[in-house]
Amino acid sequence: MLAKIKSAGLSGMDGFIVTVEVDESDGLPKSIIVGNVSASVRESLERCQVALRNVNINIPPKRLTINLAPADRRKDGTNFDLAIAAGILKSVFLDDEFPLDDYGFVGELGLDGQVRHVNGILPIVTEMKHAGLKGAIVPYRDVQEALVVEGMDIIGINDLVDLCNIISGKEAFSAYPRADPVMSRSKESYDVDFSDIHGQSFAVRAALIAAAGGHNLLLSGVAGSGKTMIARRIPTILPTLTKEENIEITKVYSIAGLLPEGAALINQRPFRTPHHTITTPALVGGSSPQGVVPGEIALASNGVLFLDELPLFSKSSIEALRQPLEEKQVVINRLNGSFRYPANCMLVAAMNPCPCGYYPDRNKCHCTESQIRHYQRGISKPILERIDLCVEASPVSFKDAISRDFSISSGELRSMVQKARAVQKIRYEGHSKLRVNADMSSKDIEHFCTLDERSKDFIGKIFELKSMSMRTYHKVLKVARTIADLENSHEINISHLSEAVSYRGLEDHLYGNSGEVRI
Repeated sequence: MLAKIKSAGLSGMDGFIVTVEVDESDGLPKSIIVGNVSASVRESLERCQVALRNVNINIPPKRLTINLAPADRRKDGTNFDLAIAAGILKSVFLDDEFPLDDYGFVGELGLDGQVRHVNGILPIVTEMKHAGLKGAIVPYRDVQEALVVEGMDIIGINDLVDLCNIISGKEAFSAYPRADPVMSRSKESYDVDFSDIHGQSFAVRAALIAAAGGHNLLLSGVAGSGKTMIARRIPTILPTLTKEENIEITKVYSIAGLLPEGAALINQRPFRTPHHTITTPALVGGSSPQGVVPGEIALASNGVLFLDELPLFSKSSIEALRQPLEEKQVVINRLNGSFRYPANCMLVAAMNPCPCGYYPDRNKCHCTESQIRHYQRGISKPILERIDLCVEASPVSFKDAISRDFSISSGELRSMVQKARAVQKIRYEGHSKLRVNADMSSKDIEHFCTLDERSKDFIGKIFELKSMSMRTYHKVLKVARTIADLENSHEINISHLSEAVSYRGLEDHLYGNSGEVRI
């Protein structure tokens, strides 16, 4: 008898429907699995047969041919185990109507018949819904994650015995009661606050502007000036996650296998801090024993990617960020297809002025000019041009360090950010690809960043004086637009432009007008 069971696989952030076809026939006992499958899927057949035997389900000596359709899509992973086992049961033992024809199956099987957790439940069940299925059979551990998908009946099972009881009618199956996971999730909680920062008003102001407009930020300064403290507090002033952002973050973490056990959704913005020894595939995404997986820039999407000691990262890793920072997505091309992951994150980076961290104080810094030049050349001009704000954090004075006067709090800064984001939301209504000022293209800048004659004359002189590239010029206009939004100003005036230009001082210091590194 030919049996067909619905399941789904993963390709990047999206799922795709897979039909597991199991044909049972007479002949020499043999089992084969076909359909453009990887080694991990071929192993599924042996796992399923042993698991069925260990729960006292003996399969008669038959010839079993299992096909995973469509055959032109590569299938990888262990999430097809449950569908294959259900297909074998249906093909061998059931002659009448199968009660779960409108349900998709996903789960890994242990040799003892236990149904184990698999990664990517949320995008898989979402694809099943798009395919018109009524519900999904998932591992019991993954029920809460699957319930995020509205309009789907979710049935969680612990082992093959549960599946057999449901199929045979010994146990009635019903969907779990649905609670809105977005409403029931816990509130954001942070153990850091901007009120802890003393004596860095210029850098804190830059962090506020970066958060309000979704801009990338580079902090430079001597060791111990508070660069990392500022970076770690940026998530505390970003707006509360929307439902769409919440689901997108959860999908990425689910695919990467980083979703906490029993969690339905990630409840706060990511803050990723990879070490400078990270490889390029780990940073932007690439192949692994589990297939193509998202990298740190995808895991930081809708949050902050913090690269501390930026010049110490390998040059190939830093340069690989160019396209994702511009396009807000990562595309990984392999022979078996293209995999897309979101990269809509704020890049926040920090660097010292020299390897020891004390230049230009020659009483403490003993680095040679060649060492300083080699260190600073770890950041290329094209990468600097993709960072909207480049700020130097000054050393903290003793008076500021011991001051008991609290600085502005994260709550106050977040209120400012939310007001500026509200202005941007109204401005970009009807433009689905624009959410914040940093998302504007050159065409959008011409439309939304208009200048009067005095402002044009001012920025024109700055453009010529600093020999700006068009990318740097556009970054200045975007930042000026955000500064105006923070002041609730419809027009961009000279004060907004001059402040935006001041945040390019580090670029001028490193490369000047000629493109050569300066010391």
